[in-house]
Amino acid sequence: MNEAIKTIAVAILLGLFLPGEASAVEITPTRTVTYKKIKDVALKLHVFDPVNHKADAKVPAIVFFFGGGWNGGTASQFYEQADFFAKRGLVAISADYRVKSRNGTTPFQAVEDAKSAIRWLRQHAAELGIDPNRIVASGGSAGGHIAACTGVIVGLDGDGEDVSISSVPNAMILFNPVLDTTENGYGSARFDEQRKTDLSPCHHIRPGIVATLLLHGTKDTTVPFENAERFAGLMTEAGNRCDLKPFEGQGHGFFNGAFFRPKTKDTTPYNQCMKDSVAFLVSLGYLESVASAEHYDESAQPAIR
Repeated sequence: MNEAIKTIAVAILLGLFLPGEASAVEITPTRTVTYKKIKDVALKLHVFDPVNHKADAKVPAIVFFFGGGWNGGTASQFYEQADFFAKRGLVAISADYRVKSRNGTTPFQAVEDAKSAIRWLRQHAAELGIDPNRIVASGGSAGGHIAACTGVIVGLDGDGEDVSISSVPNAMILFNPVLDTTENGYGSARFDEQRKTDLSPCHHIRPGIVATLLLHGTKDTTVPFENAERFAGLMTEAGNRCDLKPFEGQGHGFFNGAFFRPKTKDTTPYNQCMKDSVAFLVSLGYLESVASAEHYDESAQPAIR
């Protein structure tokens, strides 16, 4: 066996038996665009376009916000998910936003930036080739929190923005998000006593909140699973749709794939998250029907509607 063939054979074996090494595959966005500038800070959207995407396509869009406790994090956390959805016909975006370690900011500025990102996408829908009425906000942990806030929290619009253009998404997909910012949840130390519930989604549920998919590990010790159960219950009581998908025995950050966490050996939770997300989007009419839940095929690329 010559060296080239031997190398390929070894690579195949690694791919088969070490799924955590999937991160060796390069995933890069189609392009990055600036959606907001604050003094010398330029916040970017990392855009993944479908193959042969055209500006007149009007496809659904999904925007992801990374986790990191509002303190740090990187947009690359959701590159794998964004690439997944772009291959299935959506325009997928992983968004930057301000965090404490880089910008000296609070969760309030992070929520403001998330709202700015949704508004910018809707404002530039025609040139991006997306449907302004089918924008999904998504994210994990603190990023799931600010995604949730775009759909739940009223106000916090950036100075000088055109508030005639809505910053509210049309649906939400949330991965172990922070849903209660009091002592009963996560992050209370980041808020003054009188403002502990200002950005707490569980404390702002009302009728008319967009359809939500909530994916959460039952053994999460960072954001208690009880918070997810309570949020889903409050949403249902208010007449809103909230599909809670418990991940038995999983802790915080279970949704990450091997691209972001190269040492991941079991990608089953990530794959299940993608399957549940696709099924949710099919139910909304954003994607056409796909393979059954029992035999989900990662290679299947459902068409958009």
